Amino acid sequence: MIVGTCSMKLMLYESNSLKEKRHIIKSIMGRIQSRFNVSIAEVGLNDSWKTSIIGFACVTNDTCHANKTISQILKFIDGDSRVEIIDYNIEIL
Repeated sequence: MIVGTCSMKLMLYESNSLKEKRHIIKSIMGRIQSRFNVSIAEVGLNDSWKTSIIGFACVTNDTCHANKTISQILKFIDGDSRVEIIDYNIEIL
């Protein structure tokens, strides 16, 4: 069993309140979860309305598949104009 995890720090440009931040983050997380079938959650900076830390994980039987899935998700998030990926950390276990 191979587990691929990634945590990323995001900067939200269109957020002016925690309510707007939650709306943007939930939208992004919902689209990622339905499109890529991964477990995803906001794991840090919950009280900051301009930044967020999101973590996701996928379970597979192939290291290549885990890397490919994580790369596709990073590319998907990078294509969203509302957020910018500031930093990310990938681990394959």
